[in-house]
Amino acid sequence: MKKKVQFYKYHEPVDFRDTWRIFKIMSEFVEGYQFLSKFKGEVTIFGSARTKPQNKYYKAAVKLGKMLGNNKHTVITGGGPGIMEAANKGAFGTKGESIGLNIELPFEQVLNKFVKKSMGFHYFFTRKVMLTAPSQAFAFFPGGFGTMDEFFEVLDYIDLQKMKKIPVVALGKDYWNPLHDFLKKHSMMSIKALNKEQLDLYKIVDKTEDVYAHVKKTKERLYFSDLSPDQFSTGEAANWRIFRIMAELVEGFEFITDLRNEVTILGSSHLGPDTKYYSQAYDLANRLGKDKYTILTGGGPGIMEAANRGAFDAKTDSIGLLMQYNDKVRKNQYLTKSLSFHFPFTRKLIITAPSLGFVVFPGGYGTLHQTFELLTLMQTGKIGKIPLILFGKDFWQPLAEYLERYFYKKYKTINKEDLDLFQIVDSVDEAVKIIKRVRRKK
Repeated sequence: MKKKVQFYKYHEPVDFRDTWRIFKIMSEFVEGYQFLSKFKGEVTIFGSARTKPQNKYYKAAVKLGKMLGNNKHTVITGGGPGIMEAANKGAFGTKGESIGLNIELPFEQVLNKFVKKSMGFHYFFTRKVMLTAPSQAFAFFPGGFGTMDEFFEVLDYIDLQKMKKIPVVALGKDYWNPLHDFLKKHSMMSIKALNKEQLDLYKIVDKTEDVYAHVKKTKERLYFSDLSPDQFSTGEAANWRIFRIMAELVEGFEFITDLRNEVTILGSSHLGPDTKYYSQAYDLANRLGKDKYTILTGGGPGIMEAANRGAFDAKTDSIGLLMQYNDKVRKNQYLTKSLSFHFPFTRKLIITAPSLGFVVFPGGYGTLHQTFELLTLMQTGKIGKIPLILFGKDFWQPLAEYLERYFYKKYKTINKEDLDLFQIVDSVDEAVKIIKRVRRKK
């Protein structure tokens, strides 16, 4: 798959210091949690907005929505067309609820007519929190970049223990099995970023009844997740979590505002000094650092450590945005500045907000989640097109071939030009050349 040579212009980041923008973000959290706290037995259904009514997966989603609704479940979708419409259609008129959490896009996404109750969001990350936070199970149908973003986000949250282990069921073996094979061969066996227990966090099935068989085993549980609406009080007695979200956003945006010419480097924490990818991440960061670029990572071990180490040795700013795990922080020794976060969604927003470009080394659920989130944001026009460089052809090329064969050609969940949103490279020289095509900040 041959890629076009792309030239980028610097897109001025959103001014998150704007007080009204902070309030708008927080209002979406408060209103979202208030809205969702009314419902019980939530199951979130994901899948392509492009799936047509005659498609077998559309019909399967209708059937699943009806099954869930007849058993008094709340069916939650993104509220749009395709699989979302189908699931809401099935739940419509049953004993359950049919909920739509819609997103404002540069191109219009109309709320489907089978949604009984809805809420709209401007920010992708607040909407995704609301789609994932309350649910006691998830059903994934074939989709595009957005579906992959949500799939890997859920698995990442469970793996990080930010969410309890709950059913994650993917329907459609012809679509999901090739992805599973990729994860097993490349993320698990090749780079050991995943293990068998992590691969068992989801189930792949071919029948709607099998999806429901996994869902019906679960029961309504209070406080089962750090992100659950039941963990948040948003009335007069608003608890610390709401204020902590605001504090993390304000501190995060203040922290990144003064950064200049930053490049974000992502990748597995399991790739240590004895791997070629660690050496290449070090060399890349060192080269960019000597050219006065700032290097930004998640601040932990593996690829993050390699990049911070390369930047540190180049005597440039070496930035880490850290994640707290049970009040502990994984922090490598090569950081010149750092900031830590309790909530994964605030950290992720800050990591993606400022950079001139992203270089992604091989990884597991977290790395793939961040990759597909960036692809989704660019595809939907929420951010400008910036370099997304996938480093390591042995790892990324098989995934690119899967996207072309299944997403573009077979299922038509993406357009051909969407495959040009990323570039795969195999050398530091190639990555540096692409980054230098972006005009630097003044």
